[in-house]
Amino acid sequence: MNKTPNELFDTQKNVDINGSSFKWDTSKGVFQFEGGDVMLFWIDSAFKVFLDSIEEITGEGTADLVFETAGYRTGLVVSDFYKNTIGDIKNSIEALPNIYVTAGWGKTFIDVDLEKKEAVITISNSWEIKVKKAQGSKRMGRFLPGHWAGVFTGLFDSYMWYEVLKEESTDDLLKIKVYESAITPSDNIRDLVQREEQNEIMKLEAMVENRTRELTDLIREISSPIIPVTDHIVVIPLIGKYNELRSKDMLEHTLTALPKHRAKFVILDLTGIKSIDSEMIDMLNKLVSSARLFGMETLLVGISPELSMEVTKHQYSLGDSTYFRNLKHAIHFAFAKEGMFIQEPNQP
Repeated sequence: MNKTPNELFDTQKNVDINGSSFKWDTSKGVFQFEGGDVMLFWIDSAFKVFLDSIEEITGEGTADLVFETAGYRTGLVVSDFYKNTIGDIKNSIEALPNIYVTAGWGKTFIDVDLEKKEAVITISNSWEIKVKKAQGSKRMGRFLPGHWAGVFTGLFDSYMWYEVLKEESTDDLLKIKVYESAITPSDNIRDLVQREEQNEIMKLEAMVENRTRELTDLIREISSPIIPVTDHIVVIPLIGKYNELRSKDMLEHTLTALPKHRAKFVILDLTGIKSIDSEMIDMLNKLVSSARLFGMETLLVGISPELSMEVTKHQYSLGDSTYFRNLKHAIHFAFAKEGMFIQEPNQP
């Protein structure tokens, strides 16, 4: 009679190592350490991939904080277990190295000063160092330092934090000092959130600044085009509101480009101007004066009744210019002064 795999092998196994119990029940798929369910990972492959994925998704800086916080909170769980099962802090601390070495976390030595609430933890052959080697990373792991800060926070019932003693740590050895401190992972999380928010604000500000610069350059290009109608007539349409910077750009562009057209008539089209102020009047007067210096006659068109009332109300002066209701009339006037006219097509 053929036997099943469960009949060929023991389905239950209990092993005691250094006073710590391991239990397997393969019929139920259960593996336990010290009475609690556990599982196994290959450190430099499966577990490395797990940690790599967290770093890839969150980024190195955020991942460090995730590992540190997770380590701290698991440390609180460990300390809570020992306070409940052993009760005495000194005995709990003495039991810890044996538990960690048995669980495969590395060879751990603890030198503690109960009065000062300080401890130095030395770990050799730790799983976190193995993962960093497998990753080819020179960055310090943050899980174990955070973990031991959590362990002693629970044991001392006081906030503890850590410092990695880099001068005493090597590629195979990690030395951590744990001491009383107001620092907690929550503080670090808030700092991270604030840094991330500030970074996003800075990115948005840079984006807005770049976009504003692009729009400003675009406005400068299109705000004062000189449109030739004939060899002797050009039109400059004015649109929107002109502040100090835009007025300056408008004048510089116009005075640079205007002589190239060798026009006799400059038509300033104000149809796109909805309101007028002293700065706008000053710019128009400068345009009129500059055109006169070039031997050009200035014609103003498109002054609406509302704009006319505003000019009259504030007693603005537009200088010596000829005014027309619309662009068509100004062009006819300029043609007539040149001895030309626009002939309408024969009506059928």
